[in-house]
Amino acid sequence: MRCSTCVVAYCDTNDEVDICAAVGGRRWEALGSVADVQLGEVSNALRSAGARGGRIRPGGAEPLESADRPNGPRSRKGTETRARMVVAAKGVFEDNGYLEARISDIAQRAGLSHGSFYHYFESKEEIFLEVVLAQEDLLSVHSIVDSGLLGRSTHTSMRNRICEAIRQYLAGYRDEARLMGVIEEVCRYNERVGTLRFERYRRYCVRTEDAVRRLQSQGLADTHLDPEIAAQALSAMVTRFAETWFVQHLLECSFEEGVEQLTTLCINALGLREPKSIGKGSD
Repeated sequence: MRCSTCVVAYCDTNDEVDICAAVGGRRWEALGSVADVQLGEVSNALRSAGARGGRIRPGGAEPLESADRPNGPRSRKGTETRARMVVAAKGVFEDNGYLEARISDIAQRAGLSHGSFYHYFESKEEIFLEVVLAQEDLLSVHSIVDSGLLGRSTHTSMRNRICEAIRQYLAGYRDEARLMGVIEEVCRYNERVGTLRFERYRRYCVRTEDAVRRLQSQGLADTHLDPEIAAQALSAMVTRFAETWFVQHLLECSFEEGVEQLTTLCINALGLREPKSIGKGSD
């Protein structure tokens, strides 16, 4: 079970859950504080591609447990060290960009020797891919699909659920805008980074498409819409909007105004209607 607060893959102990709850929005800091972090998915995907320079297979492979990784930690301490190194790498990439970032800087920021880096990662590209994966996981926690949009057990209006999901997503993107700027730039010229992000994006679009179909079957969305096209268009609108606003600074408006406008666009685009069980007095 993935923790909804940080990048911890399996919060099995109360201590880990308490740490996540305590840090609140400072989720990247939590990554370096707890063990059992799922940071092997990229390493596994890269190795499944075969020789260096190969492509990441669409869909990749299932994440390896720490003990099964050919090049990674085999103990709780090793897992914590690896996580600390990923957090350090995030800071270096934010400060220096991808091309100017050096492995020695990452190791130094993590409080480790240069040689220690290669016990956990094979290259700068590999650790960058892990940083990208962790950041994508953090943003996906607040996706519209996961907002309870399809749930019938809540008295919160559909608009409010979508609005809150958009608010949390945009807040997460805004708070990590420096990192997102680096990621957006690198994915345009690095095939592996681009492929990883595309695959994550594709999976999200498939889930969104399924959600649109279910809303249509319940009479809550415009049945004239093609679910696949709608999912692609809405996903592109939300992600591109965040980039142009927080990375490229092409928009000047208050945060809440941006949230409200994007919420209205999503609702109008899908022709969403509130279920009859949701009254006018909904939260």
